[in-house]
Amino acid sequence: MAQPGTAPARARTPAWRYAIGMFGTSIPINMIKGSMILFYVDILGLDVRAYGAVMVIYAVIDAIDNPVLGHLSDRTRTRFGRRRPWLLVGAPMLAACMIAFFSAPASLEGIGLVLWFAVFAILCEAFDSMLNANYGALLPELYPRERDRAVANGLRQGFQLVALVISLAVTPLLTTGVFGTEDSTRGFQITAIIYGAIAVVVIVFMALGARESPRYSTRERPRLLPSVWSIVRNPAFWTVGLTGACYGIAMALVLSGIQLYVRYSLGLPVGNALYLQGIVILVSAAGLVVWTRVVARRGALWAWRLAFAVLAVSFAALFLATDLVTAIAAGVLVGAGWSGMLATNDLIVARVLDADAARNGEHREGLFLSAFGFFGRLNGIVTGLALTSLGVFFGYNSGDDPGADPGLAFRVYLCVYPFALTAIGAVAARFVTVPIETPPEAADPTDPADPPSPGPVDESAVERPR
Repeated sequence: MAQPGTAPARARTPAWRYAIGMFGTSIPINMIKGSMILFYVDILGLDVRAYGAVMVIYAVIDAIDNPVLGHLSDRTRTRFGRRRPWLLVGAPMLAACMIAFFSAPASLEGIGLVLWFAVFAILCEAFDSMLNANYGALLPELYPRERDRAVANGLRQGFQLVALVISLAVTPLLTTGVFGTEDSTRGFQITAIIYGAIAVVVIVFMALGARESPRYSTRERPRLLPSVWSIVRNPAFWTVGLTGACYGIAMALVLSGIQLYVRYSLGLPVGNALYLQGIVILVSAAGLVVWTRVVARRGALWAWRLAFAVLAVSFAALFLATDLVTAIAAGVLVGAGWSGMLATNDLIVARVLDADAARNGEHREGLFLSAFGFFGRLNGIVTGLALTSLGVFFGYNSGDDPGADPGLAFRVYLCVYPFALTAIGAVAARFVTVPIETPPEAADPTDPADPPSPGPVDESAVERPR
């Protein structure tokens, strides 16, 4: 029973219930990113130059709408909380757009095919951004202490990997074997309907169980332009964001190109991507337990730097693979490095969010995460340019015009480009500093009637390279 004059403690959201939401948010977008090149370029014959142009345009649009969506979430005031209404609306909208994305009529060609691809690619990314900005903003709010946060993050990354097994590893079998063929689109449409329904059920279940803090909604609504200006002046925003983008872009290249790497570089049917993706994901899932313990013993920053280095080495090994067995052996190393990034990258970002809230007295995680999402939007630009470069350097323009050596083309796309990015990230991470862990009571907002904070957070309180 609460003592007189005190409010009862807010019940904590079970970590597993929050974490399962990652399963729902991951299935749609990873099917889209993992199959869009195969579906549109290799099967429907979309020219890679048109694909690259669309990716640049959609990345620019997404970079603009992301901060707006995050800001609107921060300003939302309902009896259901700030984040839950956006999650409940965004889930069915993403599912519907994904189904439309994979329902392009086979008769479409030329500008009609480009427009269909562009419209639904942009809509899918917009609703995915809406979901992830709100879902990600719940992590620091629901779990203020880094140890609790690390557990919740480890669980949600585990659910993401389960989703990846389904949306990436199993998808090629479902789309080209169970529901369709190597050269048809019917299997993609059926699979998208199934995945969309699963995603909606899971996200709704998670959102209804998330216990947001009502105190976070009593603050004055943050204003857009002053908030954006404050964020872009934060050095940690740039150092952490740009370094993390090296990892994000590298994995975006891998997810979008692995099926064609298997087809052209290894000379195997696309369905064999199941085994390569499966081993990478299984190793990543098992590694989350190890990396979570490393974080507890050595800290998130130290583990983050190590994971970057492991991931860079893994892409060099994957380049040397000549068959499925050697590719799987290299995939074990990819899984180990990827697991480390999954376990640590969001914890580094959360440190920056905590420090911003403590310094400014406003919880604007939605806008801040959306601003970080600006760096994620670079994924679309870089993957589009990387795919376009295959036409310039290797003559790969589409499945109808693959050029003289598509095997080398996708070996460069899947291995050389990610290696360069993660090597840059590994070096940059050595020079990154992040704020020390903020005590929960310092990050917790006060009621409007409470006295103001005695002063700003000491900017020198950072965890430095060691």
